Amino acid sequence: MVKTIACVITDMFEDVEYTNPAKAFKDAGHKVVSIEKEKGKKVTGKNGEASVTIDESIDDVNPDNYDALFIPGGFSPDQLRADDRFVAFTKHFMDVKKPVFAICHGPQLLITAKTLEGRMATGYKSIQVDMDYAGAKVKDEEVIVCNNQLVTSRQPDDIPAFNREALNLLK
Repeated sequence: MVKTIACVITDMFEDVEYTNPAKAFKDAGHKVVSIEKEKGKKVTGKNGEASVTIDESIDDVNPDNYDALFIPGGFSPDQLRADDRFVAFTKHFMDVKKPVFAICHGPQLLITAKTLEGRMATGYKSIQVDMDYAGAKVKDEEVIVCNNQLVTSRQPDDIPAFNREALNLLK
């Protein structure tokens, strides 16, 4: 069954942490919808290797219309978590137990949404202490699946495991 995956993203995302999972999702027949402040805006990865034309504005989306949430890493999640609209959007997925896929710095949005308490998760080394303060049970492993809902990974090297577990949850 085709699932529609919301992807919250803005400039300075980690290129391969968007392109590789997005390709895996699309290759499996799912739809990835990019969401930022401005529909039609072109956002660029921090390495300049990838750019994404935004499908929808955060003001025009309803989280109930999506089956899962994907949060690529890089500097994008840190920028997005300063905007209450993205925090509320993210929190909704966690609260209603829809699948959430966050890699590298992606869990920063989950920290700000106050949704990690009591959850097993991982993230980039530099944010693991923040995740710990947010109440997460942090593990330094390539992929963590918590409650058959939340998939987290640490870095680009973990993408194959991240993709595998995210795709398993979409089945």
